[in-house]
Amino acid sequence: MAGSEEKIVIIDGNSLVNRAYYAIQRPMITSTGFYTQGIYGFLNMLSKIMKDYAPTHMLVAYDRKAPTFRHIEFADYKAGRRKMPEELAMELPVLKEVLDAMGIRQFEIDGFEADDIIGTTAKMAEDAGMPAVIITGDRDALQLATDTTSVVITKKGISEFKLYDDAAMMEEYGFDHKAFIDYKALRGDPSDNIPGIPGVGDKTATQLIQQFGSIEALIAGVDKVASAKLREKIEENAMSAVMSKRLATIVTNVPVDYSIDDCRIKDEDTDRLIDIYTRLEFRTKLASLKAKKPSAPDGQKSPVSEENSAKRVFPQAEQINGREEAEKLLRGLPESVVIDIDSDDSHIHAPKVGCVSLYYKGKAYDISGIEGLGQLLADCLSGRTLKLTGFHLGRLYYVLLCYGCDISNITADFDCAIAQYVLSPSSSAPGLEAMFMAEFHESLQAPEQQMSLLSDQPQSDSGKKLALLAELRTRQEERIESEGLGTVLYEIELPLCKVLASMEHDGITVDREELESLGKMLKAGAAKLEAEIKDLAGEDFNVNSPAQLGPILFEKLGLPAGKKTKKGYSTSADVLEKLAPEHPIVAKILEYRTLSKLASTYVDGMLPLIADDGRIHCHFQQTVTATGRISCTEPNLQNIPVRREPGRQLRRAFTADDAGHVLIGADYSQIELRVLAHMSKDPTLIECFNEGLDIHRETASKVFGVPQDEVTPLMRSAAKAVNFGVIYGMSGFGLASDLNISRKQAEQYIKDYFERFPGVRAYMDNCVASCKRDGSIRTLYGRKRSVPEIHASQFMVRQLGERLAMNTPIQGTAADIIKIAMIRVYDVLKAECPGAKLILQIHDELIIHADKRDEEKVSALLTRCMEDAAKLAVKLEVSRSSSDNWYDLK
Repeated sequence: MAGSEEKIVIIDGNSLVNRAYYAIQRPMITSTGFYTQGIYGFLNMLSKIMKDYAPTHMLVAYDRKAPTFRHIEFADYKAGRRKMPEELAMELPVLKEVLDAMGIRQFEIDGFEADDIIGTTAKMAEDAGMPAVIITGDRDALQLATDTTSVVITKKGISEFKLYDDAAMMEEYGFDHKAFIDYKALRGDPSDNIPGIPGVGDKTATQLIQQFGSIEALIAGVDKVASAKLREKIEENAMSAVMSKRLATIVTNVPVDYSIDDCRIKDEDTDRLIDIYTRLEFRTKLASLKAKKPSAPDGQKSPVSEENSAKRVFPQAEQINGREEAEKLLRGLPESVVIDIDSDDSHIHAPKVGCVSLYYKGKAYDISGIEGLGQLLADCLSGRTLKLTGFHLGRLYYVLLCYGCDISNITADFDCAIAQYVLSPSSSAPGLEAMFMAEFHESLQAPEQQMSLLSDQPQSDSGKKLALLAELRTRQEERIESEGLGTVLYEIELPLCKVLASMEHDGITVDREELESLGKMLKAGAAKLEAEIKDLAGEDFNVNSPAQLGPILFEKLGLPAGKKTKKGYSTSADVLEKLAPEHPIVAKILEYRTLSKLASTYVDGMLPLIADDGRIHCHFQQTVTATGRISCTEPNLQNIPVRREPGRQLRRAFTADDAGHVLIGADYSQIELRVLAHMSKDPTLIECFNEGLDIHRETASKVFGVPQDEVTPLMRSAAKAVNFGVIYGMSGFGLASDLNISRKQAEQYIKDYFERFPGVRAYMDNCVASCKRDGSIRTLYGRKRSVPEIHASQFMVRQLGERLAMNTPIQGTAADIIKIAMIRVYDVLKAECPGAKLILQIHDELIIHADKRDEEKVSALLTRCMEDAAKLAVKLEVSRSSSDNWYDLK
């Protein structure tokens, strides 16, 4: 007999992996083109199962492609069932690898289905006195629900489910688990193509089972059926019903080659899992493996520790706790050093530094427990010539700048985080733990489990961490060279690291009173609109609640609605925008949402981010976007909606420091279209730019076949949409939606465009073809992006891949150019006008804070640096302006 604490979970592998695959809305694809969402979702489900049910034993059962005894009896069994998607089918063997490495028993056998294996295993558990939990999305398994075997029917993933035992069966169906077979045989099962009795549905089948108990009893007592028509159907289809019962009955004596004890969950093979997760690019799961490595009694090494220590010996970091000793060490650093700091990431006050870790010449040092360590570090490194290796060195630069350090000669010689981003820009940025697990099968967890001085997280073994970081650098350098990414890393990304840290440090002054005043104005406007909306609705309700808004719009006011779902009517922005002409309430709702979001997200969200110096110090991220663009967070000033006046007004709160200073802005003119002209070599497009023509008016003239002086504003607007739509690989459907025209008309616009600019069509086709050939696409500077979606069998995913192939070289090249310009501006200002600071980058726009006396000089420098950042077939042009606030920069 099994112990009372033991329990087996039996999983329908095919059912759960299917649900996992479809539960994740976006495709998950590795850089090599392998789909992973089925595996990833399954493992997330498995993690929840382990947590919820704490099994000691587990079995995962699978169907096989070979016909079963049911197919032999009934050739049409499961005929018409949807075939497993090719992308999911390729995941199954790898999922089985993962489960095997996790120590989980799996089984499949010709001639039987997963249900039969599940039923057999549940019977074995019952015979052994062990509780069993069956996890499946298939209600066939309800016939297995007993007092000791529970059946969990999953709905969406396993976030929604219902657990059945005999009591639950009686409550829902009015009969026990055994009668469920007869119930299914009577009503049939379209998903398995089990015929049942034609015309008998759920209600009739339930009534018949409750009256007769079984199919055999029903056939024997058919004369007791009240309805003559139903009696006739039963008599005519009696043999079909009996066969249907045989097909629906789960076998519980499959000849399996394991016992219930063989299903005990074994220790996982961590090294094997690391290899698989690395291949699947599961960064988070890689990092989580550290906690699962087997521990050992005090004073003993774990088997994993012994194995790893045999491979590599890491330096033990020498602890430096005395101020004089620390200063001596810092001032005596060699030119090249691996460095890491334990600091908070605050941009509200000067960051606190708890520990500085250093590694050079095979030795490691930890400086900690010293008051004012950040200031000491800055004082000792200021003005020094140093070449640093690290991980997110921008954070170190920021700390040094906050304590007044001169970082002019401190070079980000190699940053492993940035290198990883350059090598794999489409993947989520991995932490060091995941990278070390993937590269070296090593965990950073410190043996003593000491805590970080600035957080509640365990502190890593710094000697090991920095030694591995140095080794990781060597490996990444080889990959950077072999993939031709040297220009991107060494000439763009690494120099930019210092520029972004300086921008973060300098920040931009915020007029708190102006921002608060704008907030009050926005909230008052929203309150007024809310009252008007309720007045038009004729009742009081929560305008922010889609559940309350939907019925008012689509039932009470009778507006045309889309299909109603379980969650109610959709009131999303795109739905409401189409309905705006139907009723004045809709426009007011959209405006209300705009003002409310501006007030909450931007005003209320930004006020707490104003630092002690009256500035906002954004975080500029350079390892986030797949195209190479810089992103901005805390707050995201790039996303302030400025197309409409209420959003633009927020820029009034961002100002120069005082009356003696000025903000100078310069914005690239149509940089992506200019990049397209250069890369496509289209002569007409190049001529348009080099002759200074209005590109949208010129496009309209060519597409619509009219002289330039006859181009209407509407034509120019449509041409502008086409120009930018082409860059993003927009379809006729997308353009039709944007311009509110028919799809046929939109497709004609695109066709006419490509006829007038054949070089663009050829270039786009070449981008798609080369991406299909190589699986990746590059910018003008060699930045590489893998596009595995281009080989997908699903049309929508493949179409996305083609759009990425067309857009990435253009958008990525534009991003590279703006980064090169930023580096040039930063260096030139340092050399020629050190009082001026580059403080913001918003897409294609740079903003400098300068002394008013230097305004003309700085404007000229800014223009020169931006226009000379790249030599293209067309001239780069910038428009510039200056003001005491951001709003008035045009």
